[in-house]
Amino acid sequence: MSLSRRTLLGSALAAPAFGLLPATAQTAYPLGDVVGKVTVGYQGWFACRGDHSPIDGWWHWSDDWSRPPSPSLSSVKSWPDVRDYVDTYQTAFPNLGDGRPATLFSNYDSQTVDIHFQWMRENGCDTAALQRFNPTGGEGPIRDAVTAHVRSAAETTGRMFYIMYDVTNWTNMQSEIKTDWLTKMSAYTSSSAYAQQNGKPVVGIWGFGFNDPARPWGPEPCQDVVNWFRARGCYVMGGVPTHWRTEIEDSRPGFGGVYRSFDMLSPWMVGRIGTVADSDRFHTAVNVPDQAECDAHGIDYQPCVLPGDLNQRQRVHGDFMWRQFYNMVRLGAQGIYISMFDEYNEGNQIAKTAETSADVPAGSGYLALDEDGTRCSADYYLRLTADGGRMLKGQHPLSPTRPTLPTAESQSSFGPA
Repeated sequence: MSLSRRTLLGSALAAPAFGLLPATAQTAYPLGDVVGKVTVGYQGWFACRGDHSPIDGWWHWSDDWSRPPSPSLSSVKSWPDVRDYVDTYQTAFPNLGDGRPATLFSNYDSQTVDIHFQWMRENGCDTAALQRFNPTGGEGPIRDAVTAHVRSAAETTGRMFYIMYDVTNWTNMQSEIKTDWLTKMSAYTSSSAYAQQNGKPVVGIWGFGFNDPARPWGPEPCQDVVNWFRARGCYVMGGVPTHWRTEIEDSRPGFGGVYRSFDMLSPWMVGRIGTVADSDRFHTAVNVPDQAECDAHGIDYQPCVLPGDLNQRQRVHGDFMWRQFYNMVRLGAQGIYISMFDEYNEGNQIAKTAETSADVPAGSGYLALDEDGTRCSADYYLRLTADGGRMLKGQHPLSPTRPTLPTAESQSSFGPA
């Protein structure tokens, strides 16, 4: 299986009220659509041949988009549970373990996005950060179509959304990101569902300062882009390297000014932690000083919380993810960024996932949510996110003990989401 664009450098450390938060967080960080909320990263980047999309291929499902995914061509590490979808598309995988055909969904179908946002509504996901990669090539038309679906779904379900540019491999990013915002994406800020913070529309930029060839720019063009969006009245969120503050390991040197010019910082954590102990070490060595640095500069801090790579058996039936929620809430973080909602490519998705071997293609080697012997319902990590969000918002006391029942189907142990 192929690695996604966010499998980056490893880290050395990886061998009802806001009354529960510190008083400084209550007064210095006004609530909005990202501060005090749970934001989920939303790829929305799957398509299938036969869905009538402009790309007419198995977008992000197969290593060869012209051919259906199969045991030798799959680009995902986890298999989705597709029982809620109206339309799905036949793959070249064998039937599932229980004999059902191995089919997949397409984000070009508006009903798929509608279903995803319904899951968000039912499970306390407040805001979706819609990932937008280089839209100037062949993927532009389908990304534009999915953006329109997201707006409609968000307005219908009462969720919020914002555009989050991922600059990976975007050669002419500095000029083209501005053109794309002015000619297309800024129009979405008129939606009642477009996220606002401090009275400003939110824009995310993911990737400045990462020390890898896919994001080669120096600080000057990156600073120019941040300044440009802020000059147009935007609240700019930065998806930044894990070690942004010290500018080591996954960060290029010289980006300190760029990082500190964002309104909100969300350091990337996928590939950095994989155990409860990792989360605790990062809390002490990285998150606590990160929060202090952000407080000193008036920056909102939105750390990542991830369910864990299912394929690497990191999840321990939710204990790994819950520990991160606990660590980030006791830290006093201004918000939580879930990495990610639908990242089946990296195996870090919270969206509905195969429960048992009966729900994955026979002989495929895919792990289901019960891989460690604990049966989990397909929506378990959505419900776990709902409970983590309640703790963030002070609707449940801070607790290191995971409250979510792995097999509860309709509600969490705290009540309806």
